[in-house]
Formats: sequence, C-alpha cells, structure tokens
Amino acid sequence: MAQFFKAKPNQAKKLSQKIALTVQRLDHLGAGIAEHQGKVVFIPGALPGETVEVQLTEQKKNYAHAKLQRVSEASPDRQTPPCPWYGKCGGCDLQHLSLPRQLEYKRQALGDIVSRAAAQPVVVNCDDLSGDSWHYRRRARLATLLDKDTNKLALGFREEGSKSVVGIDSCAVLAGPLSDLISPFATLLNRLKGKQRLGHLELTLAANGLFAVLRVTAPLAQSDKKLLSAFADERQIAFLLQGNEGELEFLSNSHELPYYQLDELKLAFAPGNFIQVNGEVNQAMVKQAINWLDVQAGERVLDLFCGVGNFSLPLAQQGAEVIGVEGVPEMVAQAKKNAAINGLDNLSFYCADLSEDLVAEPWLGKIDKLLLDPARAGAYESLKWLKKMKPSRVLYVSCNPASLARDSVLLFEAGYQLTRLGLVDMFPQTHHSEGMALFELVN
Repeated sequence: MAQFFKAKPNQAKKLSQKIALTVQRLDHLGAGIAEHQGKVVFIPGALPGETVEVQLTEQKKNYAHAKLQRVSEASPDRQTPPCPWYGKCGGCDLQHLSLPRQLEYKRQALGDIVSRAAAQPVVVNCDDLSGDSWHYRRRARLATLLDKDTNKLALGFREEGSKSVVGIDSCAVLAGPLSDLISPFATLLNRLKGKQRLGHLELTLAANGLFAVLRVTAPLAQSDKKLLSAFADERQIAFLLQGNEGELEFLSNSHELPYYQLDELKLAFAPGNFIQVNGEVNQAMVKQAINWLDVQAGERVLDLFCGVGNFSLPLAQQGAEVIGVEGVPEMVAQAKKNAAINGLDNLSFYCADLSEDLVAEPWLGKIDKLLLDPARAGAYESLKWLKKMKPSRVLYVSCNPASLARDSVLLFEAGYQLTRLGLVDMFPQTHHSEGMALFELVN
C-alpha cells in the first residue's frame, strides 16, 4: 500500500498570533530588542521606545525572531525612508532611523562590544569620522537574475537572506553618476542575446571617470559586444568584460585602470581589488591614522593587510620606512606600481597569508609602529607576533567591531593600553560600522 508523506508543522518557524511589544534597544545588527514571556525578541525595523505589533517567526529556548507588522506608537527618531525599495532590497537597513541617532547607536555599540572584551568600561572618546549620508558609495556590485518564464533580466541587489534580486531603477546611497546608470544598463542588458550568460555588474566612479565591469559565464556574441561598446562610447564609460577565470576584455577605447586620489597621491586599482567605497570618509580616515600614529622620519612602520597602498603610501610621505604586506598577489603588484607612480622609494611590499605561521617571513622583526586594516575576520593570528615586533603604537582599523574586541585582548595581554577609540561611519543608512583604535605600549 502506498504511503503519502505529510509534513508536520515546524513549530519553530510557525507564525504566532499578533502580539504587542515595547522595544527597549537595538542589537548590534540594528534590530529592535523586546521581551516576551521571558525571551529576548529580535525585531528588524523596530526602534527603541516604540510599541509595535509583531508576529513571532522563529522561537528558540531563550530568544525569538519576529516580523514587524505595525508600529502602534512611533519613536520621534523614526523617519520615512526615501528609497522605494527599502525593506525589500538587502542593502540598507537603517533608513528608518534619523542620522544623528544612527551615529549614536553605532558609537554605543562600538563602545559596548570593546568594553566586554576589555572587561572594563571603554568609551568612544574621539570625534566620529562621517560624511554625506546619501550618494556616498563610489563603487557597487549589482546582481542579475533572469526570469526564465518572462525572459526578463532583473538588475539590482539581492533580498536579505535570499537569492532573489530586487530590480531597481536608482540607488539613494550610490554616487549620483552611478545611480543614473542603473536603469539604462537594465534596458541594455535585456537587449542582449546572451543575457542568460551574465553575472554581476560592477560600477565604479573613479577620479578618472566611470568604469563598468560585466561578469560573463560564457563568451558573448559579437553583436552583443557591439551593443555594449556603443553604450560605453555614448556614455563615456570604460567598459570591461570579465570571464570565469578573471580574464578581462576591454570593450571601450580607454584601457586605463581606475584610480582615486588621496590629496596629491594617485592610487590605481584593478577590477576585483579592494578599495574603501566611501571616498570622503576614507580620506579622513587616512589623515586620522597618520595623526594618531605620529610617524616620524626614519621610523620603521609595518602596514598589514595593505591592499593597493591606501595607508602605506601616505605613511611613506612622512619619511618613514614602510613595509606593506597583503595576501592577494595582484594587489601587492598594484601597490608596488602605485609607489612607483607616485615617486616613493621608501616602501617595500610583500605577499603573505597573514593567517598562517609568519616566523620565516623576511619582513617580520622589530618595528616602531604597526597599522592593521584587516577584513571582517580580523587580525588575531598576526597579533600573536607582537613580542617579536614590539611597536610602541598599534593602530587598528576595523570593519567588524567584534573582531576588534577579540583581537584587543591580545594587545592588552602584551602590555598595550587602549588610548583612543573612534567611530568611522563608512556606511550610513546601514547598521555596519567601522572603528579606529590606538593602542600604546605601557610596559
């Protein structure tokens, strides 16, 4: 006899009846926190002080997640998001909170998480580094998704926690010239015969113009390339195709790499190279780092996770002997070129996996100052070599306060004291925050 399977309802995922809750604070991801029947409840989109109507979407032993259904009593800090795709697109998540309160929240979150690691109160004791809160991104990667039923390609950003793509016409946090390209690009890509072969589209506003890199999973027909080339010429865009192996093909007359300026310094970068997306805040961040480190001529300075030289070149301008180390070979090569372009010969660059054993590295030894700008995973493995390096000052630029907090324990144990801590608001309208911390050797 045939047996038919009937799925049992998943109690952990089952929606509850609507319940009213009062929001107490925000968590480190920007979600509102309330309490219900002895559990902490996380509510994305809710603000402190609000009375909200929610449905529980997931319940665990000590906490639950909820979906915001209605704001019964709104916070005075709530504002109407200007973006028509807000709440659908997986990009911004704090547009509903006024900018002064966004900064206050990020400042508090940064101090709290470092305080827990230090096992003592830590105060964010320096001015925030912030800039324009809209149209600040000079680079973005747009996703594509082809609907096989309609044969229409969506161009935009992915929904939070989903592979679905929210098609957009503009972006309020993307630099104006790039935002203006989204709708024309969506129309253009839908005209291509090989649109099923398209991956993401990367747009960059550089000091030397507009750049677009289109990822393709298989070669495009010549007719498609002609359409793309004509579009690039008409819009004065440097246009490149990028294949599965990273190979690049220029479809525009310009073969120049994009670059950005740090005062008089010129830093070129290739597609795929990391750069800070907020140019205004990056400029301020570099100046503050140099000021805090107080680099003197003739000092030996180590810049770990140096990228294409964002900190290394300005440090070398101070007359120091600068050693830059990066794990991506292509970026190390570009950093060397950038030093040469800017006429700086007091730098040396090395490629090394900074999460591995560094004992045999030729650059590891006594230094005067150390700068770290790691990815979200942090610099824990690198900081295990502090006793061999013995810098008098360590400046840590962090894009993940949790990693900064964890890594600071190694610095405390090695005899360093946290003397300055400041917020770097690289991504307004989102919960993401960066921090800059200065540690000084006291024994």
